[in-house]
Amino acid sequence: MSERKSLWRRLYEGWLLIAAQFGEVQTLIIVAVVYTGVMGPVALIMAAGRGDPLHKRGLGLPGTAWREADSNAAPDVERAKRLF
Repeated sequence: MSERKSLWRRLYEGWLLIAAQFGEVQTLIIVAVVYTGVMGPVALIMAAGRGDPLHKRGLGLPGTAWREADSNAAPDVERAKRLF
């Protein structure tokens, strides 16, 4: 004896398929809006301020790119055990 799905069950399963497609599109739209709403202004602010957060401006010049550490403390075992 084969079981037939009720009309309501078929409508529900069809709606789930449609809702999944809407969810994917909605997710893409939300991600795009948030990305452009956050990254766009940050990029404009960085461009206006001419910031160099990675300190890469002088890397193309001849010589070394070595930068001294910020800390002047002598290296020792106790300092090496502390990560931060």
